[in-house]
Amino acid sequence: MPASAPQTASDAPAGAPPARPARDLEGLHRALLVPRLIEEKMLRLIRRGRISKWFSGYGQEAVAVGCAWALREDDWLLPMHRNLGLWTTRGVELRPLFCQLMGKEGGFTKGRDRTFHFGLPAKSIVGMISHMAAMLPVADGLGLAAKLRETGRVACAFVGDGGTREGDFHEALNLASVWDLPVVFVVENNGYGLSTPTAEAVAPDPIADAADGYAMPGRTIDGNDLGSVLGAVEGAVARARRGEGPALLEMKTFRVRGHEEASGTAYVPDALIEEWKEKDPVERFEERLLAEGVLSEDAIQSRRAEIAKEVGAVAEWALDQPAVESTVGEERAAVFAPPAPADAPFAPRVEQPAEGGDASEERFIDAISSALRAGMQADERTVLMGQDIAAYGGVFKVTEGFADEFGTARVRNTPIIESGAIGAALGLAVEGFRPVVELQYADFVSCGFNQTVNNLATTRYRWGEAHDTTVNVTLRMPYGGGLGAGPFHSQSMEALFCHVPGLKVVVPSTPADAKGLLLESLADPNPVLFFEQKKLYRSVKGEVPEAPYRLPLGEAHVARKGADATVVTYGVGVHWALDEAERLAENDGPQIEVIDLRTLVPWDRAAVLRSLEKTNRLLVLHEAPRTGGFGAELTAEVAEEGFTLLDAPPARVGAEDLPVPFSKNLEDEIYSAQSKLHGALDRLLAF
Repeated sequence: MPASAPQTASDAPAGAPPARPARDLEGLHRALLVPRLIEEKMLRLIRRGRISKWFSGYGQEAVAVGCAWALREDDWLLPMHRNLGLWTTRGVELRPLFCQLMGKEGGFTKGRDRTFHFGLPAKSIVGMISHMAAMLPVADGLGLAAKLRETGRVACAFVGDGGTREGDFHEALNLASVWDLPVVFVVENNGYGLSTPTAEAVAPDPIADAADGYAMPGRTIDGNDLGSVLGAVEGAVARARRGEGPALLEMKTFRVRGHEEASGTAYVPDALIEEWKEKDPVERFEERLLAEGVLSEDAIQSRRAEIAKEVGAVAEWALDQPAVESTVGEERAAVFAPPAPADAPFAPRVEQPAEGGDASEERFIDAISSALRAGMQADERTVLMGQDIAAYGGVFKVTEGFADEFGTARVRNTPIIESGAIGAALGLAVEGFRPVVELQYADFVSCGFNQTVNNLATTRYRWGEAHDTTVNVTLRMPYGGGLGAGPFHSQSMEALFCHVPGLKVVVPSTPADAKGLLLESLADPNPVLFFEQKKLYRSVKGEVPEAPYRLPLGEAHVARKGADATVVTYGVGVHWALDEAERLAENDGPQIEVIDLRTLVPWDRAAVLRSLEKTNRLLVLHEAPRTGGFGAELTAEVAEEGFTLLDAPPARVGAEDLPVPFSKNLEDEIYSAQSKLHGALDRLLAF
């Protein structure tokens, strides 16, 4: 066993649970046997066709068991699908665990995700998604939460050898080092990424050398020796608790089974498998127990038989459980957490900003700053992250002065890591924070697309509902054109995210709406993408109540009343539509009703249909390209629900299907949807 002393309660804040005693050899033996005997049972079941799939960690148990054993019960674990021993060593109940593994009623995800793709906050476990290395930035967020609260907790995150080539691996290591976060990164190097040998896919050897590039210690450990694993993890964890930052541990082990059991191991030389079988972690540990007289052979066999009987009984019980059943209503309700209460937090929710009273004329950008400041003042769990947002105030100066007012612990410059920042925000949200990430330009969210659509969007549905987990993350997205900024700083990407269940999408058009909708987004316990049209920042002014208030998501606003046609739009399109409506109204011309959606997910179907009952004509306008834009969704829905209300085919006006040109003339005259609105409205009215 390692010479280093185990973590004790005196090393942790008062009330924090201590780690297990490192020298409980019999306890360690049982902890090793449980995942091994589950493995053996599952392999028998799959051979007999009683289950369909199994990702085996056979021969890798020392990594999972050693890491879980060396940590406190409240330290976070972020495992992968070969880390069964993490779950069992944490004491996760076997019956629901087997139901989860077999996709039966009673599992942790209610059939919504597979095997270990879920979280158990009560056990401080955050499960994986299939995208390799994606959970490492989440561990950074959990580590940041521990640092801000001074809890002494540590996050231990796992990644395979192949996953170390993913961008999230490098972004997470760099962020953890820059911020001195209490995170231990464990590379489980098991020799193969599916069928590709590690040496053919990963240049550094050892992989632990990557730590040098991020100013953190790195060690390569015999991952099949439980004592070595325990010693290395204890040392890294103790260092993290002292505030000395992260560490990278490469655990050398081997995958003696297939990537998943059905795929086999034909691509692995037989001699290599036999070589690693000689290093089997369970057998090695048992040999030590025999040599030291801790256990006899009879005691070992007796314990094996006892655990195997228990595992077999639970497995057979789980196989007899019914298939998962649900209803459409239950599944839809699981996607989003219920909205925040009307009277809290931050401010009361109102239907519309109050007219009169204490108000002042503010620019669009000032209203956004005001909302952020109110959120920061009202709840210290509100944390801002983004590139250059601290002393510099962000490229648009939205957060200018915030670092002086609230401190750089809560107004945090990030490296240029969209994916890493969004992943870290998820970790903070799991810990009950309200992170706000400023994307310097909405265009750059493509670098964080995976974290947004596969992590933020799915977490509540996959595993959060059962544990009342919320994903209170707001992404601020400066978007749109009209400034001659070219194809990579002018895109309108909102429709991409409207297609993703689990994300809310908000697009204000006025200063008063921007303040109220942003405060509601900060309060909402779901991920919200808050799109801010850059041209409106300093070109639009309006009366904004000084006191904080929240506007409900999913309720449109009638920006102009009319009876001859309805224009449904959002963002800068509202201003285009109002200008065009005024043109048409001159000399007693047609009266156009303008509906400002304000929120795209959810969007206000009832308000649109009410308007069509009066006008019987519909035009949907948006700044984004026409094909696949949100207007297509809206007009299709209206055609299904309100076809009999229409006296003319619905019209859609969007930009040309082009990248946004740099030339202002090309953007205004050829690309822009604004240039097409006049003719489209005339044709609609003439039909």
